[in-house]
Amino acid sequence: MKKFFTAAFLFLGILTNVSSAQEFFSQPFAHTFSIVARDAATGEIGAAVQSHWFSVGTIVIWGEAGVGVVATQSFVNASFGPRGLELLKKGLSPQEAVDSLIASDEGRDFRQLAILDAKGKAAAYTGKKCIQPAGHIIGDGYSVQANLMSTDKVWPAMSKAFEDSKGEPLAERMVAALEAAQKAGGDIRGKQSAALLVFKGTSTGKPWEDKLIDLRVDDSPEPIKELKRLLKVHRAYDHMNAGDLAVEKNSMDKAMSEYYAAMKMFPGNLEMKYWTAVTLANSGQLNKALPMFKEIFSKDKNWKDLTPRLIPNGLLTVDKAELKKILEQ
Repeated sequence: MKKFFTAAFLFLGILTNVSSAQEFFSQPFAHTFSIVARDAATGEIGAAVQSHWFSVGTIVIWGEAGVGVVATQSFVNASFGPRGLELLKKGLSPQEAVDSLIASDEGRDFRQLAILDAKGKAAAYTGKKCIQPAGHIIGDGYSVQANLMSTDKVWPAMSKAFEDSKGEPLAERMVAALEAAQKAGGDIRGKQSAALLVFKGTSTGKPWEDKLIDLRVDDSPEPIKELKRLLKVHRAYDHMNAGDLAVEKNSMDKAMSEYYAAMKMFPGNLEMKYWTAVTLANSGQLNKALPMFKEIFSKDKNWKDLTPRLIPNGLLTVDKAELKKILEQ
């Protein structure tokens, strides 16, 4: 089999020697469609991708807060991700970074690359030997690119969907672009994986805070649908986290507002209901909390077993009589 591929590559004139052919073919074959973009209102930057290739998010999309985002695809040169970000850090424009990376690569004709900086300037490249249909569109604050598609309508559909969704959060806009790509025909091979990254536009020096969203669907018959579902879960837990922070600051009204927002998004999630009930109890609204505890305990008794353990560390601040009422539910 190795001899077959080596011979095929030599026959096609892709590379000029066996060792180079073997090295080139060992690179990921992630033909795909992707978007790199910036939100002009928030300054957030991000990238999203879908492909008929396992775990595409681990090799195609890269980013760093205050620097930019990169999508490297087709016959993927994964080094373009970190190298592209490093070039941006050195002060090169996205176009200069793209030109530098492509010029240094013997496999340039088979590459597809897009780079966007923290200011929203974008540049892209589609190699002449990318499997057709292949192309890209650079717009105001974004670039969309695709190769090995069912039709040449894919990346224009992505561009339109992104521009038509102005006013929505960046992550949702990028997912909308992926959905539009799939609706327009998508990858001719089908669907398998998808990923989404969003970073702050300005670095705080704290990477754990600067990466806002990092979601991957590594293997699924409906990766974009699953990515969209995970994004909704992420948004719900954003509300939960905000509620927890409000509790720390003893702002119970704010906490309840955030918890109720989360529950509204996922009414069947017992954990969200549980911590909302705990917060109600802590804020003197035990009568509102008791029906919630009853529902939760009836569906999973582990939450009842957990409840007394919250007393010693102060996460549940009810007295003995109130705790008894809770556990009787």
